[in-house]
Amino acid sequence: MAASPHLASQLAVNVLDAHSLLAAFGVLGVGVVLFAETGLLIGFFLPGDSLLFTAGLLCTGSAASGVHLSLGPLLVAAAVGALAGSQCGFLIGRKAGGALLARTRSAKLREGAERAEELLERYGYAKAIVLARFVPVVRTVLNPMAGALGVPARTFTLWQVAGGLVWSLGLTLAGYALGSSIPNVDKYLLPVIALIVLVSLIPVVAEVLRSRRAAKEAR
Repeated sequence: MAASPHLASQLAVNVLDAHSLLAAFGVLGVGVVLFAETGLLIGFFLPGDSLLFTAGLLCTGSAASGVHLSLGPLLVAAAVGALAGSQCGFLIGRKAGGALLARTRSAKLREGAERAEELLERYGYAKAIVLARFVPVVRTVLNPMAGALGVPARTFTLWQVAGGLVWSLGLTLAGYALGSSIPNVDKYLLPVIALIVLVSLIPVVAEVLRSRRAAKEAR
C-alpha cells in the first residue's frame, strides 16, 4: 500500500533543516524540537535558532514556500517546549549527576559541557543560565550541568524561564517582524538566519568583553 504524500514528507524530513521540519510537523514540531534540544542531550544538533526564526517568518504568509503557521499557537509551542525542555534537563542532571556527560563520546557535547561549567563558575547562576540560551550546544548541556552541580532548583527555574522566554519568543517575533516588512524574504533565508544567529550571540560577547575589562581594571 502506497504511503500518503503527507506521510512520505514526514518520513523524508531533514532534521537539520528548519524549513523541512516545519513543512512536515508544523507548530507541534517546534515544541518537540525545542524540548529535545534543551532537555535531552541527544538533541544538541537540532536547529533551535533557525527553527524559531523561520517559524516566525512563515506566520506572515509572505513566504513563497506555501507553508503557513499561526502565530499564537506557535508562540505557545515555542515557550512550552523551551521551558519544559530546560526543566527536564535540569532534573536529569540532578538525578544522574554528571554520569551522562562523562560517558558521552561526542566531542561537541564534551566541549559544550566545559563551556557550560565555565559559564556557571565565571558569571554566576543567573547570568550563565540566561546567556546559555543563546549558545548552541551550551544551551543543551548547561541544564543537566546545573542539576549535577547543585544549582538551587528555585534559582534555576526562575532564570531559565526568563532566558527561555526571551530566546524563544524573541527569535520567533523577530522572524515574524521581518517577514511582515519584507515580501518574499524567504528567498534570502540562509543569510538572514546567519545574521540572526550572530545577533543572538551579542549578549554573550558583550558579557565576555565586560568581564575581561573588569578583570583588567582589577589588576
